[in-house]
Amino acid sequence: MCTTCGCGEGETKVDGQAVTAQTHTHADGTTHSHAYDHGHNHGYRRTVQLEQDILAKNNTYAAENRSLFAARGVFALNLVSSPGSGKTTLLVKTIEALQHKLDVAVIEGDQQTSHDAERIRAAGAPAVQINTGKGCHLDAHMVGHALEQLTFDQPGVLMIENVGNLVCPAAFDLGEAGKVVILSVTEGEDKPLKYPDMFRAARLMLVNKIDLLPHVDFDVEQAIGYARRINPLLEVLRVSATTGEGLGDWLAWIEKGAAAARG
Repeated sequence: MCTTCGCGEGETKVDGQAVTAQTHTHADGTTHSHAYDHGHNHGYRRTVQLEQDILAKNNTYAAENRSLFAARGVFALNLVSSPGSGKTTLLVKTIEALQHKLDVAVIEGDQQTSHDAERIRAAGAPAVQINTGKGCHLDAHMVGHALEQLTFDQPGVLMIENVGNLVCPAAFDLGEAGKVVILSVTEGEDKPLKYPDMFRAARLMLVNKIDLLPHVDFDVEQAIGYARRINPLLEVLRVSATTGEGLGDWLAWIEKGAAAARG
């Protein structure tokens, strides 16, 4: 698992620049180290301890990110899903709908390319691209570096589009107000049962691409039932980024969260 093998270590780039510095300074003047001590021990006890150490360090960085968001009234969301769920298209539609109401910025996570960040910028929002190389998730360290390139002159919304993966991102707190897991109707209803950690960690589930329901064999109620078996408190919205169906509820959910963050 990535918390023990150090996948992608030394390959991370933020907007094309390698993340090699051991420290960085936030806009508020705080400076801290980002040295992870990855190792390759195969003993069970050592593996468990190493995973605990890495997650503990990540949580420290996440707390710093969260403090920065709180100080600036930023509502930060961590969008997670399998590849191809429609995250980026949904983000583009969200930005277009909110750009006259709220300041929206995006951190894009992909193993390679800046295609998604370019789409976000074309939609009218500032975006910072993080390329993780062989890494399979974003962590709070990476997000902290990306935040150096974003200015929050007034309260707003930060969307963090994580690497397409329903496993490792579940374990890493980025400092967000909540994880939003996106499940498209072109996937299986049993995804929540197969990847329970992600659905347990999520605050909201978006059932996306509902415009395709007449053409696919997907039971929405069963998928929601499975998800709430894992996480009874999970909120659920049904949306289509293509037709706009359900987007009003999603936008209202964001605006409510942004209002709370400002308060």
